Parts: sequence; C-alpha cells; structure tokens
Amino acid sequence: MTGENRKKHTILVVGSSNTDMVIKTDHLPMPGETVLGGAFFMNPGGKGANQAVAIARLRGQVSFICKTGSDVFGHQSQQLFEEEGIDTSFIFSDSKNPSGVALITVDEHAENCIVVASGANANLSPADLAKAEEAIDKADFILMQLEIPIETVEFVAEMAWKKNKKVILNPAPAQKLSSSLLQHLYMITPNETEAEIISGVKVTNEASALKAAERMVEMGVKCVIITLGSKGAFIYHNSMSSLVPALNVKAVDTTAAGDVFNGALTTALAEERDLEDAVRFACKAAAIAVTRVGAQSSAPYRNEVDTFH
Repeated sequence: MTGENRKKHTILVVGSSNTDMVIKTDHLPMPGETVLGGAFFMNPGGKGANQAVAIARLRGQVSFICKTGSDVFGHQSQQLFEEEGIDTSFIFSDSKNPSGVALITVDEHAENCIVVASGANANLSPADLAKAEEAIDKADFILMQLEIPIETVEFVAEMAWKKNKKVILNPAPAQKLSSSLLQHLYMITPNETEAEIISGVKVTNEASALKAAERMVEMGVKCVIITLGSKGAFIYHNSMSSLVPALNVKAVDTTAAGDVFNGALTTALAEERDLEDAVRFACKAAAIAVTRVGAQSSAPYRNEVDTFH
C-alpha cells in the first residue's frame, strides 16, 4: 500500500518549541576561543516542534502541545505550525517567560554544538497537560522528548498508558529515567549516548546495543530502537533484534536528524507499517534531512521520502 492508502492513526507530539540561531564555521570553538564564522540562519526549532513538523510534512495527522512566550518568537512559531497543517489547539502561552531559543554552531564536517535557553518550555507543567486531556484521548500515538520538565513527561506517559495509548519517548537530551516512566512507554528511541545513560551499558557495536536494549526491556519498555548514526538503527522487540542500515549520503548538517527520524518512525507506525519497515522509512527521512541546513527546514516531504533510494 502507498502512504496515501494506508489507515492513519492520530499522533500527538508533546514537547519543546525553540527558535534556533545557527552559525556555520570551519571548526567548533574551544573554551575561551573566538571563531569568526560564516553564514547565520535563524530557524524555527525545538525537538518537539521539529518532530511535529516532520510528521505533518510526511502527511501524518498531528497535534502539538508546547508552551511558548507571548513574544515575537512565540507568535511566529504558532503561525508556522498552522501553515504546516499541525493542530495547534493546545499550544499554551506563557506571560512570564520568553520563548525558548537555541544557539547552534555547525562545523564543516556537519558536527554541531548546541546551547538551549529553555524559557517557556521549562514551564510546560502537568497542570497544563491536565487541561489538554482531550488531545490525549484523540491520539493513538504520543511522541515526547526531554526538553520539557521530566514530571510533565511522566504525567503524560502515565495518563496515556492508562488510556491504552502507545507512548514513544525520544530520550534527548540524555538523562537517567525512572523505572515508572519506562514502564509506561511502548517504545524508546535513544542514540548510543542516551542508551548508555539509561541502561548503564556502553554502546559501541551491535552486540553492546543488544545488551543495552535487553536491559531497557527489563526496566519495562516494550520496544527499543537505538539509533547508531551512520551505522543505522538497531531494533529490539519481542526478544528479536535486527539492524536497519543507514543510507549513504553526504551530511551537511545533522541538527534535526534524530527529530526527523522520530517523526517519520511515528508516522509509519501510525500507518500500521511493521516495525522494520517503519524504521527503514525513518532512516530514509533522516538521510534526506542531514543533506540540508537547519532544523524544521531540513524535514523532507512525503513524496521525497517515497521516491528516495
């Protein structure tokens, strides 16, 4: 079946919205070093927003819950989400805190370093989500990350789990997670660093990825996808494991590759694709994203992924 003909379930993304300020440079600065950079871009970003935009461009049915400041960045973000076709009914405005911003430096090898000022994102509270229960009721899949307070992530995961919704957590930025949160997840999608922090197992190859995934399943998660950068994505589910290889492309900017991967993965699962096919689709979307500069601006459209080889 093509993406057009598949059954589509509704996706809810709960997470962060930032404005990214990006400078391209030859190399990333050392502590105390000033580097004269090249091009400057100001782009909409934030892990939650990136994932919501990726889903919308891949023709998923998506709602987004975040909190922005009542400032120019917040108003611009809301307008952009609406233009992408995202349901913004439950975007909250914070009168006390500014919208989140991220300062990003990208070197000539497409490596980046990022500093985030969370602003209103840090104030997205369980009380806000309690007001948005209707959005959780309507969704079949809920995708979250860790740029909002962990207690909010835990609150949503527990509420969604009680309603038999499938919760997917992209555990970035990396931090340790409680066993109760892990038990309320359907799927977790760490990279090597995040997998090590959560499981205690250093991930360097397929064998260590399997050990880390087994540990996370013991901690309560049903399904684990560990992203391994240029090696691809490792799948562990129902005691079965497999590696989906990454596609070989020339990377320009890896800023939102993980977000595009997660958005595409959730979109494919919401179309009832099998797990390996969904991961393959996500790898294709991420491969396209790294060939472009920017966060949301790098997210591919559905026809691009469907025709990419």
